[in-house]
Amino acid sequence: MAYDEKLSNRVRAILKDQSALVEKKMFGGLAYMSQGKMFAGILNSDLVVRVGPHANDNALKEPHTRPMDFTGRPMNGYIYVSPDGVKTPTQLRKWLMRGQKFVARLPPAKRALAH
Repeated sequence: MAYDEKLSNRVRAILKDQSALVEKKMFGGLAYMSQGKMFAGILNSDLVVRVGPHANDNALKEPHTRPMDFTGRPMNGYIYVSPDGVKTPTQLRKWLMRGQKFVARLPPAKRALAH
């Protein structure tokens, strides 16, 4: 299993009323996107949250977090939250909203031009 399906069901339950969001299989896991930008995801049993480069260090001070090092190098602005950090609906919602708030401040992703 490339991603925790129970966690993905919990994420879907929290995001179910937000029709503008997209769930996409990506990098062997799931990505949750808003305005064409990933704000959260699931890799294995970890929640991935896009907190942005300026909030990265503060996010890593919170319990159950670590740098996202999917490529072998930490990706500034993205963190992993372990299962212990998203045990409750309140914890999970907090992290999802944090990622959504960050991408809401970004310009929408550019669409590729059709050939």
